[in-house]
Amino acid sequence: MKRKNIFFVGLMLLSVTALGQTFTLSGEVTDLRTEEQLKHATVKNLKSGLSVLTDHAGGFKLAATEGDSLFVSAIGYAADTLVVAAAQKFVLIQLKPVTKSLGEVVISGTLKEIKKSNSPIAVETYSPKFFKKNVTASVFEALSIVNGVQPQLNCNVCNTGDIHINGMEGPYTMVLIDGMPVVSNLATVYGFSGIPASLIKRVEIVKGPSSTLYGSEAVAGLINIITKDPGSASQLNVDINYTSYDELNADVSAKFKAGKAHSLLGVNVFHFDKRYDINNDNFTDVTLQKRISLFNKWSFDRKNKLPFQVAVRLLTEDRWGGELQWNKTWRGSDSIYGESIYTKRLELIGNYGIKAGKEQVLLEYSYNLHDQNSYYGVTPYNARQHAGFAQLRWNKDVAKHSLSAGLPYRFTWYDDNTIATMKPDGTTNHPSVQQMKGLFVQDEWKFHPNWTLLAGIRYELTNMQGSIFSPRVAMKFSSNNNQVFRFSAGNGFRIVNLFTEDHAALSGAREVIIAESLNPERSWNGNVNYTGTFTPSFGYVTIDATLFYTYFTNKIIPDYDTDPQKIIYKNIDGYAVSKGFTLNTDISFKKHFKVLAGITLMDVFTKEPNAQAVIEKQQQLFAPRFSGNYAITYSVPKWKFTLDLTGKIFGPQRLPIVPNDFRPEYSPWFTLANLQLTQRIGKQVELYLGVKNLLNFIPQNPILRPEDPFDKRVNDPLNNPNGYTFDPSYNYAPVMGRRVMVGMRFNLD
Repeated sequence: MKRKNIFFVGLMLLSVTALGQTFTLSGEVTDLRTEEQLKHATVKNLKSGLSVLTDHAGGFKLAATEGDSLFVSAIGYAADTLVVAAAQKFVLIQLKPVTKSLGEVVISGTLKEIKKSNSPIAVETYSPKFFKKNVTASVFEALSIVNGVQPQLNCNVCNTGDIHINGMEGPYTMVLIDGMPVVSNLATVYGFSGIPASLIKRVEIVKGPSSTLYGSEAVAGLINIITKDPGSASQLNVDINYTSYDELNADVSAKFKAGKAHSLLGVNVFHFDKRYDINNDNFTDVTLQKRISLFNKWSFDRKNKLPFQVAVRLLTEDRWGGELQWNKTWRGSDSIYGESIYTKRLELIGNYGIKAGKEQVLLEYSYNLHDQNSYYGVTPYNARQHAGFAQLRWNKDVAKHSLSAGLPYRFTWYDDNTIATMKPDGTTNHPSVQQMKGLFVQDEWKFHPNWTLLAGIRYELTNMQGSIFSPRVAMKFSSNNNQVFRFSAGNGFRIVNLFTEDHAALSGAREVIIAESLNPERSWNGNVNYTGTFTPSFGYVTIDATLFYTYFTNKIIPDYDTDPQKIIYKNIDGYAVSKGFTLNTDISFKKHFKVLAGITLMDVFTKEPNAQAVIEKQQQLFAPRFSGNYAITYSVPKWKFTLDLTGKIFGPQRLPIVPNDFRPEYSPWFTLANLQLTQRIGKQVELYLGVKNLLNFIPQNPILRPEDPFDKRVNDPLNNPNGYTFDPSYNYAPVMGRRVMVGMRFNLD
């Protein structure tokens, strides 16, 4: 018995020794809400007293034994304590942001850096982490999972596209890069697809008129794409992916230092050269594209600490769509139909801080050259645009007032081979030159600890439309940063350049009719926004809800209905309205589960008298009454993989049909879903595998009369009794089936 007792005692001592054995525990500390890794967080073993700081990727290694307590803390976050479990080798620690200090820095709402929670203007922000849930080749595609934002393909042949906000057409959306209006007019058609998602530091979206600060085009809202800073970017970043459609996208960027200057150099290559025809209409389902984009951004250290940055981007693209047997020998011919577009583009963006006595002024500037050489069937469209922008901006805090003022100047030179740049004689070329000189002032007044009032006005003097005033006012109430109410109202305006914005005027066989001299479009908008943040025991919750109403006068809507062979442009005699409700929710669970979801309910319509002077209501094209987005993330830290399900739901939307059209006037309900698995290998490498269009949704009947694209047999009562003409404008979703994507990222800090 004694031997047995000694044996059992020995086993117990051995097991205790094993249980108390020290091992190296590795882990990662992240923001529970945004999933971003937290560097310089402190992880302390309360038993041993040892502590470490997390590295640039939020990672750490620390000696521990089973039962040890780890105390984790970071500035701006609620500390957390956890107990090391048996045989635990890796742990993911998610810290809750402290709501009183919550808020990413945003600039788009007020033209100055301010915490999102303190901004009187509601600004939505999206980080690269969000867009990595659904890897895409361009910003245009990446925005497809944002609530209330709808990248819209407007032609089934050349895949022209623009971005709708709250149901309003693309020309009403201003797109900025680093706060500069370089994606506008001619560039809005194909310029989006050339912006690589790998350059994004964050994207800021303001819904509602912003013309007071940004001028023409910012009627529906604005999208500000903020690129990475050379000083804080990764040393080397590589992202390459390939799909079962034979699409290849490669992004490579690297930073280096030259004296007191930091530089970020990036290249993006996209290649898609395989012809698909799922719907058997003898037309390519998707345009074939070969695109190269070079980007170089410099940031200079100055003794006075004032900013000095400059960035250059070069883009060249060759795209075409059309009949499957088309090749470049048929470019511009009337035998085999094709739409071929060669694009060359140069962008320059920069800022420079100026010391003026005791004051500081920021000079911001941009320039872009856009050259397009294209054929839409037999119709040539050759256009060139020079667009320059410069602005002196001043900000100053005085007591409870935060003042801003600016002197903007904008110049656009545009020439093409259409009637848009002809003199009245119809034969003499006359390039369009638009100049704008302006002034804006704004005051943000915190007159009470809980209340902030913002008021501003903009005056522009243009050589084509004369004087234009644009005011706005906003109010923010918050007893604490957990609950914020915002009320805003403002005016928006837009000076129209049809041929640079609406390529339906070129694609197909419709004749363009400009029925009258077009006046600037004007809008008045009001919205109410509520943002609430909550920290229940299970995680973190954010709710963002907005009621919006926009009233348009002088709106210009292309008329496809009066004559199936024409597109008629004129200011409407009545008015137009865009109204609705949006809701965004962000729920993060501590059990490695995250849900982002949103819905948009809207009614977008026009009211104007018909030929019998009866007021008629007409629903806006491509504006679904219901749309929603979802992004569901589940991660398993032990295996270092993440599963993302993302997508968009669309309700019926009105489509451009012709008289006696056999195609339905409204699209069906549908969803475009994507599934993606990401596997981390070490700290530098990520592999991802995804399925695009998971449910294999393919729209029906996109092109009318694809068998006669040159309308040579229109007047055939036997085979074409309804007199249909070739028309590719009927579109509500990409004609791309289910496809698999595989990719790899390498990141070296």
